[in-house]
Amino acid sequence: MPPIDHALSSRRRAGSVPFALILVVALCLAVPTVLFGQGQSQAGQNPQQQQNQQNTTPSSGGPTGDLGPIAVPKKKDEAPKKEEPPEKPKKVEGMPEYTLHVNAPLVTLDVGVLNAKNGSSIPGLRKEYFRVFEDGVPQNISSFNPTEAPITAVMLVEFAKNFYGFEYDALYASSVFAQTLKKEDYIALISYDIRPHILADFTQDKREIYEGLRSLQWPMSGETDLFDALYDTLDRLDGVEGRKYIILISSGVDTFSKHTLDQTLKKVQAAKDTAIYTISTGAALREWAETHGAMGYLCNFTDLNCRMTYAQADNQLKSFSKMTGGKFYQPMFEGSFRDAFVDLAQTVRNQYSLAYHPTNPTQDGSYRKIKVELVGADGKPLKMRDEKGKEVKYQVVAREGYRAKHEVE
Repeated sequence: MPPIDHALSSRRRAGSVPFALILVVALCLAVPTVLFGQGQSQAGQNPQQQQNQQNTTPSSGGPTGDLGPIAVPKKKDEAPKKEEPPEKPKKVEGMPEYTLHVNAPLVTLDVGVLNAKNGSSIPGLRKEYFRVFEDGVPQNISSFNPTEAPITAVMLVEFAKNFYGFEYDALYASSVFAQTLKKEDYIALISYDIRPHILADFTQDKREIYEGLRSLQWPMSGETDLFDALYDTLDRLDGVEGRKYIILISSGVDTFSKHTLDQTLKKVQAAKDTAIYTISTGAALREWAETHGAMGYLCNFTDLNCRMTYAQADNQLKSFSKMTGGKFYQPMFEGSFRDAFVDLAQTVRNQYSLAYHPTNPTQDGSYRKIKVELVGADGKPLKMRDEKGKEVKYQVVAREGYRAKHEVE
């Protein structure tokens, strides 16, 4: 019976194995059984369940390892720190507490007082001599200063295909004005025909102004769009701070502008801190043509009344100056051009700067009329006398009014 003998012999050999070794083998066989049982339970789950288990993180949070998630204690949410209010400044003994709130508009005026006989400025006037009225209501002058300061100005020059007398006057007048400039002045040069052309931006270098004037050799268009050029220049000056001047050297005739006279006048009224001084060109040529019955040659053939056209042109230039506190000049000969610009420079550089907060603070866009007078201690019109005791007649030059802003501006 060989099988039985073989079994018995196996048992005898097994019995000879130490007991400790048998125990170790038994434990090794038990561990795979347990692990395999876990694998069967996981294999019985569908892939979606396995993915959910893998993505599941214990409430304590933390990474996962080979034996499952590793628990990491969750930090407590910290309440945000409260910002402490700034410390109230300590009260200084003897200093009163107050609140400053400024919401009132301020109107500034440059006022020239000229000798009516020779046009020279009259210096030495005091604040108490001036009275300012807005729409007939007296205003309280908050600041007053005599000024003799550099100027910021634009030379706006008409240069178009016209009769030579107009072109020559425009170039000559511009050259004379450039000679009156001081090194502290800021000047820009713009010419216009059918549209404006910027020849020199604001500069203190007179050479740039002369170079711009030398570039005016051959007019390119016969149109003189004065209203458009003036409207555009006022737009450009709107962003320039301080007192500005426009030296408008022109025949005053407008031929093809998109803007109307009424629109241009409203733009001039709304201009802030800008005075327009106008120099009419072609006066000598117009005088000759009128005395020789040749006025019709100075206008287009469609113009039925050339004399009326130039009368209207003069009126437009005068209106631009009067509305802004400037002056109108109509020089006839070369010498009178120089006199006009000497007077202009003296008027611009020697003025009285006034400011007041209007009694009507409403910002409704309405036009407010301004009147400036000189009064004596008795409240009557101020009387001036020269060194010989003769009464001096004078002229007060200031803008006629301003347009209040709208609330939305």
